[in-house]
Formats: sequence, structure tokens, C-alpha cells
Amino acid sequence: MENILSFWWVLVLIILVVMYKFVLRFIFGMVIVPEDKIGLVTKTFVLFGENKELPDGRIIATKGEAGYQAKTLAPGVYFGMWVWQYEVTMENFTIIPEGKIGLVMAKDGGEIPTGNILAQRVDCDNFQDAEKFLSNGGQKGRQTAYITSGSYRINTFLFQLTEADMVKIGESKVGIVTTLDGLPIEAGQIAGRHVEGHNNFQDFDAFIKKGGNRGLQPQVILAGSYNINPWAVQIEETYMTEIPIGYVGVVISFIGQEGQDLTGDDFKHGNIVEKGFKGVWLEPLGPGKYPINKYIMKVEQVPTTNLVLNWASARSEAHNLDKHLSTITVRSKDGFPFNLDVSQIIHVPTTEAPKVIARFGNMVNLVSQVLEPTIGNYFRNSAQDSDVIAFLSTRKERQESAKSHIKKVLDEYNVNAVDTLIGDIVPPESLMRTLTERKIAEEQKVTYDTQKEAQETRQGMEKETAIADMQKDIVKAQQSVEIAERTANATVKKSEGDASSVKLAVSAEAEATKLRAHAEAEATKARAVAESEAIKLKAAAQAEQISLVGAAEAGKILAIGKSTAEAYELAVKALGGENFTKFKITEELSKGNIKLIPEVLIGGGANGGTAMDGLLGLKLMELIDPNKDQTPKKS
Repeated sequence: MENILSFWWVLVLIILVVMYKFVLRFIFGMVIVPEDKIGLVTKTFVLFGENKELPDGRIIATKGEAGYQAKTLAPGVYFGMWVWQYEVTMENFTIIPEGKIGLVMAKDGGEIPTGNILAQRVDCDNFQDAEKFLSNGGQKGRQTAYITSGSYRINTFLFQLTEADMVKIGESKVGIVTTLDGLPIEAGQIAGRHVEGHNNFQDFDAFIKKGGNRGLQPQVILAGSYNINPWAVQIEETYMTEIPIGYVGVVISFIGQEGQDLTGDDFKHGNIVEKGFKGVWLEPLGPGKYPINKYIMKVEQVPTTNLVLNWASARSEAHNLDKHLSTITVRSKDGFPFNLDVSQIIHVPTTEAPKVIARFGNMVNLVSQVLEPTIGNYFRNSAQDSDVIAFLSTRKERQESAKSHIKKVLDEYNVNAVDTLIGDIVPPESLMRTLTERKIAEEQKVTYDTQKEAQETRQGMEKETAIADMQKDIVKAQQSVEIAERTANATVKKSEGDASSVKLAVSAEAEATKLRAHAEAEATKARAVAESEAIKLKAAAQAEQISLVGAAEAGKILAIGKSTAEAYELAVKALGGENFTKFKITEELSKGNIKLIPEVLIGGGANGGTAMDGLLGLKLMELIDPNKDQTPKKS
């Protein structure tokens, strides 16, 4: 027992090692804040001589009052934080990820001024110094300032953070801005005044300090990513205004100061002003894309190429300005209604486009208010001065007249009339049927008159034919006399010609015979010479051939004899004279197929075998080859 008590200090040491934090905190007031934490301090009570109570309306202590403390503990070791007086809560760092911003709402601070909804920015190290925030006049509520992506030591007793997405504007788009705080918009305006120096509304405090208005803004933001506080600014993403090729955009501004009218006294249909003023701008926009705020400006597109408008029910152009136009129905002087199609080509000059818009508002109104009644009434009036047939027959003249009249009218509206064309004309069916029948009758009359003339012509032709037939016999008789005379003359001439022909033929034959005999003699002589020469050449060639063949054979025999002699000489040297002689005799006998040794030879053995041995041999040969004749031969 005494041994166990002697080691009490070991037990105490183990307890101290296990509970050192509690012991150190209790004895020395030591607090350890890890590297990834901050310490939020709550003071439970105050000692004598310290400030005891917070001011009215405050929840965060900055001067040692009891309650939540503005000052936080950064990572490190602290003493004097007695367990009975201070409570320290470990809080993670506040992390704002990429693509986000941190919106801050303060739970303590001064009051936001009346009329504002957001608290203004104060210097407080991105809300990491709560004590500085309160001492610099920070206001409670939603803050205009925000924190971007990163890691922060935020006192969550004072600040509450909310994540929000960055504002992203896509390509070929614009962001229309509406602010939620600022001064009221001036009377008579629908948007705030233009303010610079706020970095595309990312510095909302600068916007407020420079007198920015709440509500719709004239400025827009272009494609990109922005750190914009959604509590202060709302963004509507929309497409840019595109002016295609062949058009201009006339700008109608709904904001700005009243500008001086630039059209003069002759133009009574609205004000056309310089760029930046309220009204129709004098300078239109060319083809391209523009960041237009659709709520404060309107862009009317005006075609500057030749524009075709069709008064035809079955046809409309791509611009659709003539989609409500239809075939014109008119009534003629003789009371017949009929339809006609008309095409009008117009051109609006670029410099005149603002006047057209100032006068009519848009191109649709130009068509409906001017072109449609002007062209329709002209052709109705023109048709009443003429019947249908005359109208059809004078189409070209009426088209030229219409062109001149409509050009004069459109010049007053700052529009050029390029051409007026009359298309298909459809007369009434009953009139067309009457005209058709009349035309058929007229054509039949012409046919009958033609047939009558043909019959009269045929009668005259037959009369002349009869006279011609009688004349034919007379002429035939006259021609017979002439033929007889000419036949006789021809016979005489023929006889004379035959005699001359015979004489010439005999002379020609004699001359030909003479020439043939001479030619044959010359040919025979030439053949004899040629054959003689050929025989000489052939004999010379044969003699040369025989000489060459004989020389070749002699050389061959000489070469063979020489080689044979050399071979015999070598064989004699190798075998000896006697042996070589025996060899040659044997070789010659073999060439004559002479048998020197019998096929069967039976005799006694080396030791004097008997005749029985011979018979046994014959029998053995018979067994080996039974087809061979085994007749015993003489041994």
C-alpha cells in the first residue's frame, strides 16, 4: 500500500497530460486557436472597474462589455482567457469559391439613412475586423460591399454571409441594368442619369456617392463576368440590336434633354435631333451590332435597297411589308368590275430615313397610310375613265402615267418611286365570253371571204387551164415537125461521124500493135539479162557455202582426232600398254552385244562339288524366276 502511495505523482502527471488543456485553461487562462480556425469570444461577466453594459441597441461589445466580442482570436496561443469569464468558440474560416461573391449583412452598427436600403462601405479589411467596422461607422443591414472568392476570418456574431453567383453576360448580348438604391429619377425621365466611375456597377458605393439614381439605367454592360451585388443591381440579359446589310437603324431615344429640331420650318412632322437628345436622331445606325438598351431607345429598321411591294393576293416579298396588300378591284366606265395586280418599287435614301420614321413611326405605317391608298385610288379612278377593252389596249400608257403620278406623290414623303408595274389584268368572265364570241364571228367572216376569193381564183385558173390545154396540142404539132427535121440532120451527122470514127480506130489499132511489139521485145531482153545475173549470183553463193562447210567439217574432224589421240595417250600412261589394249578389245566386244560368259554356269565347288550341286542350283533359279527357261545347259 505504501508503495502504491509513493507513486501518486505519476497518477497526477498522467491526469495533467490527458487534461492539460483544461488544466492550463483553468490555471493560466490559456487558449490555443488552430491554424484553420478563428476564436469567437463571448464575455460572460465583467469585473470591477470594467464597462458593464452595452449601449442601447448594440449586441456586439467593442470596449470590454459583457456579451459577444467584436475582437476575434486569430490562430495562436492566448492567456488570461479565464474559463469562468470567457467562452471561446472555434469557427472555420469563411471560404468563397471561384465564380461566387459573398454578400454581407451586418447584425449590428448604425442605422441606414432614410430612403436608402443598403449600408455604405466602411474600411474594415473586407469585414475581417469587426471592431474597426463598428468604430468607423458601419451600418447594420445589407451591405453595398461584398467579398470576392478567397478565405476570410469573419466574425459570424456580427456578420452573416450569403453566396451569390457572379454576373455573366454572353457573347452578342448586353446586360440592361436596374439599380435598387440611389436618388429618385428626375421628373419627366424614365431612367437615371448617366454616371461614370463605378466600374460597370461593381463599385456601387462610387455610384451612390456620384449621385446615381435608382431604377432603370441608360448604361448597359457588355459580354463578360462581373462582381455585381444583386442586392444593389439587377441585370437583364438580352441580345444586341443587329442592323442587317441593306438597312439602316433610325434611333428613337426616350431619355435625354430636349434637343433642337434640325429639320427646319418646312418639316412639320416631328423633331429630329442630334445624338444624345430625346427624339429621333438625325444620324441613323449603319449595318452592324449595337448594345442598345431596349427600354430607353427604339431602333426602327429602314431598308435602303430597292423595295418591291406587291398588290397581289398570291405573292408577298420576304420583308412582309406587303402581306396585307391584295389584288386591286376596279370598275370600268361601262360598269364591268375587274382585277389587276400592281407592283410598286420604292427606295428610301439613307439620309431621308429619319424623316420617314419621324413622319410615320415605321415602314408599315408608310405602306398602309400612303402607298396603299395612293396606288389603289389612282387605278380605280383611272379605270372609271375607260371601258375594259380600252384599258387593256392602253396598258403601257397607263403604266407610264401611274409611274409619273405616284412618283410625284411619294416625293412629298421623302421616298423615291423607282417604278410602277401593272401585272395580270383579269376582265369579267361574261365580258370575256362576249368578246370571245365576237372575235370568233369576225374570224369566221374573214374565213368566208377568204374562201370566196379562193373559189373565184379557182374559176379563173380553170379557164386558163383549158386554154392552156388547147395550146398544148398546137405546140405539140409544131414540135413534131421540128423533131423530124432535127432527126434527119442527126442521121447525116451520125454517118459522117461513124466514117471518121472507123478511120481513126484503124490508125489507132496499128499504132498500138507496133508499140506492143516493141514493149514485149524490150521486156524479153530485160528478163534475159536479169536471169543471167541471178544464175551467176546463185552459183557464187553455193560455191562459197560449200567452201565454208568443207572447212568447218575438216576443222571438226581434226579437232576430234586430236582430242582422241590425246585421250589415248593419257589412258596408255595411266593403264599401261597391255591393259589399255585389253580394255579397248572389251569395249568393242560390248558394242557388238557378244556374250563372252554363259548365263548359267554349273560346275563343281571349290572343293570338288558334285553334279547334285548343279541340279540344286538350277532348281533354285527356277524358284527365283519361274518364267525363265530353265532348260539345263551343257556344263
